[in-house]
Amino acid sequence: MPTNRIDAAGAVDVHGLDAVALEPPEVASWLARRTSAAGDWDPRALAEAKGGTRVSVVLPARDEERTVGRIVTTIREVCAERLGLVDEIVVVDSRSTDATARTAAAAGATVVHQDEVLPELGRGEGKGEALWKSLYATTGDIIVFIDADLRDFGPHFVTGLLGPLLTDPSVGYVKGFYDRPLLGSSGERTGSGGRVTELVARPLLGLHWPLLTGFVQPLGGEYAGRRSLLERVPFVSGYGVELGLLIDLLDAHGLDALAQVDLGVRTHSHQSVHALGAMAAQLQLTAWSRLERGGWLVASAAPGRRLIQFERTERGHVPVPRDIALSERPPMIGVPAYAALARGR
Repeated sequence: MPTNRIDAAGAVDVHGLDAVALEPPEVASWLARRTSAAGDWDPRALAEAKGGTRVSVVLPARDEERTVGRIVTTIREVCAERLGLVDEIVVVDSRSTDATARTAAAAGATVVHQDEVLPELGRGEGKGEALWKSLYATTGDIIVFIDADLRDFGPHFVTGLLGPLLTDPSVGYVKGFYDRPLLGSSGERTGSGGRVTELVARPLLGLHWPLLTGFVQPLGGEYAGRRSLLERVPFVSGYGVELGLLIDLLDAHGLDALAQVDLGVRTHSHQSVHALGAMAAQLQLTAWSRLERGGWLVASAAPGRRLIQFERTERGHVPVPRDIALSERPPMIGVPAYAALARGR
């Protein structure tokens, strides 16, 4: 893995990251050893390092017909056919009402419908459900997760995430990070994204999981991991899936098994304040469940499962309840059908 500079004072020069007097001090050391950029990894060298390792790319998608085809085509043409880095591309369609499934299949992906995977276990909700079921639907030793709504997608998203995993067996999970400009109503880039990250996730990590404060984008949707790790942790159903995975993998394998890679720029659309409020609430529920499970929180009652927000109408401000309840899928390794499938591979 590429190395970065760290001086005696604890300041780290990591691809433009400046970490001064980080607490705890292990974070500065981790940043220097476990942070790289997509450009650090030569794709052809990675193809040689890949050997017999099988790589699956998964795109969870709901109503993404405008972007999913281009992403799948790029991965297929460059990462699979030209470089030989990717063995399968699987789009998990999460009840799309548009042409997402047809578009993805035409571009060369294997499309599986979320509710048709392990149907005997019932219908779950949210992105976490699609990611969890992808473990059953794929065959890779390494699984790369890519959001299907990316507008600035390039093959470096895949090669960058694979870099640490294909070259260092002690790395088990890699998060992508990037600049996140927002798209305004007329399509121009304005300000910066990541508001829930900065207002909710980062304070939560600083308070309760300070070893994770070196992650630039703890909630980012592009990451990769070894199946042997991912199949042994639970998946939260909603917006808390990324936070839950990061916390659970830290607890199970320690900080040094985790890494991050700078992927450049990720453009996304603006979300309403109400939508961001629901995301924030689900993140707090995810954190609450991990604190309770770890014995760090003793609660006299379960947390609320509804978020009350207000909208102005002709009658004034009207309370609007929003369901923020989360469910959680158990580690996939404990599902009998999965265990049987794994034995047959």
